[in-house]
Amino acid sequence: MTTLDDSSHAAPALDSAPAVPSAAERDANRIRFETELEFVQCLANPFYLQSLAQQGLFEQPAFLNYLQYLRYFRDPRYARFLQYPSSLEHLSLLTAPDPAGQLFRTTLRDQPLMAQEWAGKMVARWAGWRERDVVTTGKLAAGADEDGQQRKDGAQNGEASGSGA
Repeated sequence: MTTLDDSSHAAPALDSAPAVPSAAERDANRIRFETELEFVQCLANPFYLQSLAQQGLFEQPAFLNYLQYLRYFRDPRYARFLQYPSSLEHLSLLTAPDPAGQLFRTTLRDQPLMAQEWAGKMVARWAGWRERDVVTTGKLAAGADEDGQQRKDGAQNGEASGSGA
């Protein structure tokens, strides 16, 4: 039976306060966080992902381990700093050990037009997401019913109020 030597695994004293980092350590931590944040946000760019794949980085265990480490950005305490939430989805796909993750990584490398198509779809979605909401809201405000059809009662055209020409 193996026993642990109590002297080598002593618990920290309960009355000791955590060490306050020095100004230099705080600056180093801030720079590291900002660098990691910037890199994770770059993962939202399909062309950047394709470049990484074509350089063979997704076959390097050290790089895949680094991507695994960066998954801490999925925690809401860190995710709130991201401007491009799709970067988290891409990070999940890149680190997925299953066949879907492997397919994602190899497709990025082997199909050069995929990044172009993917970027086009992303831009189209970004360009229209607010417009769809405005059109729907505008139609309802202008007297259209929920299906976008103009109401027959004429209440929105001033006929009910007697203010015609």
